[in-house]
Amino acid sequence: MTDDLSNAPPPPAPPALVAPPPAAAPARALWIALAVIGALCVASLVLAWKADQRGSSLEQELVRRQQDNNGKVAEARALSKQAQENASDTAAKVALLEARVAEVAVQRGQLEDLIQSLSRSRDENVLVDIEAAIRVAQQQTAITGSAEPLVATLKQSDERLARYSQPRLEGVRRAIVRDLERVRATSVADIASLGIKLDEAIRVVDDLPLLGMADSRSVKEPARPAVAKPIVTAKAAASAASSPAGWGGPVLDTWNAFGEKVWSEAKSLIRVTRIEHPEAMLLAPEQSFFVRENLKLRLLNARLALLSRQFDTAQADLQAALVTLDRYFDRGSKRTLLATELIRQVAGQARQVVVPRPDDTLAALTAAAAGR
Repeated sequence: MTDDLSNAPPPPAPPALVAPPPAAAPARALWIALAVIGALCVASLVLAWKADQRGSSLEQELVRRQQDNNGKVAEARALSKQAQENASDTAAKVALLEARVAEVAVQRGQLEDLIQSLSRSRDENVLVDIEAAIRVAQQQTAITGSAEPLVATLKQSDERLARYSQPRLEGVRRAIVRDLERVRATSVADIASLGIKLDEAIRVVDDLPLLGMADSRSVKEPARPAVAKPIVTAKAAASAASSPAGWGGPVLDTWNAFGEKVWSEAKSLIRVTRIEHPEAMLLAPEQSFFVRENLKLRLLNARLALLSRQFDTAQADLQAALVTLDRYFDRGSKRTLLATELIRQVAGQARQVVVPRPDDTLAALTAAAAGR
């Protein structure tokens, strides 16, 4: 086997690279040229497409700018037209203002002439102002029934003359001081406080006890003295000492205690009063509502009369309310006494008071104006 391998012929040598034929080189150059030409065509097509796109965008931009320019031109025309209208309006307003200025100048000249023809001195102006203020305050005092407007005006007039410091007007100041003292000395009814008292009286009307009816609020249980038990004990001890020994003593003590209890209960249930007006006892229970409402209406009418400065009407209603309280209600009750006292206070203060007129001041002002 070894011999066979050693005697075998050597393997054939690999074939050598065969050189291409000379005709293959021009074909390759042709394909390369075709590829370059194709690439150039593609590049030219891309460049042409980009140029077309750029031209389209430039055309759109030009169209957009032209539209913007057209809008701006229209807006400029509108603004120009508005400016022309404003200029015409301004010219009309200027002409109107010039006419007004001329008219105001004429009126000013007329007013100056009027002021010069009606001019007064400073003293006369002060006197006229003070007199007018005092007369207005006098009217307010007559309307409201209060002396406060007249007092305030007189004080202001005195302070004004004091600041003016004119010796010729010292007589007017003295007259003002005299009238101010007389007005302050006048006591005018305080309608607000009187109204509050009447409201309080109206509020307690529903709680007032009537004479002809048993009112648990007005009946008071008699106070039992603290020495009642020692007294009963002493009585029981005395009866026990005087009674015979045996069962009779306890029975008598029990009977006495029962009698004392019955007597105390009877005293708490029975009340004896003196009624001067018999019609109060004949008042039916359902009529008590109307009696109270009638009393409230009387008091409300008196309050309205006070607010309207009708003191005679208020006095009549207050007197009628006092008569009703005295006739139908228990005068021994604290609430009845309170309501009666409130109504009497209002009746005593609700008087027509005439505020004195500042005649001295008015006469002094007239004399001072005439002396000028």
